[in-house]
Amino acid sequence: MANELQQSGQQSTPAERAQRTRVRRVFTPRTDIYETKDAIILLAEIPGVAPDAVDITLDKRVLTIQGRAAVQDYDGYRRVYTEYADGDFERNFTLSDDIDRDRIEATQSNGILRLVLPKAEPAKAKKIQVKSV
Repeated sequence: MANELQQSGQQSTPAERAQRTRVRRVFTPRTDIYETKDAIILLAEIPGVAPDAVDITLDKRVLTIQGRAAVQDYDGYRRVYTEYADGDFERNFTLSDDIDRDRIEATQSNGILRLVLPKAEPAKAKKIQVKSV
């Protein structure tokens, strides 16, 4: 019965089905995005991922979040039914040029990764002087 429940209780995401070359499952973290006057706030669910197991990169305009969840086994217990599956997390976002890439900040608390993407200052008008040659 435990195997029947385990099979029917889990749903795969497109990222899980697409990642056939990895040994572990790859999840797409659920993400909320908010906008303030000064920044874009991104909140991503990455349960079971320690802060030192999160890797955030920005290459050109692509922001990539990767995390590795630790396997949870408890002494004296045998798994009978599991809805939470171990695996890795990965999500990509394409940023606009309006983000100040040098001031991006990341924090993590209670399984939620919080990224603050400050908006860049608008380019100011500049007078270009013409030189005679």
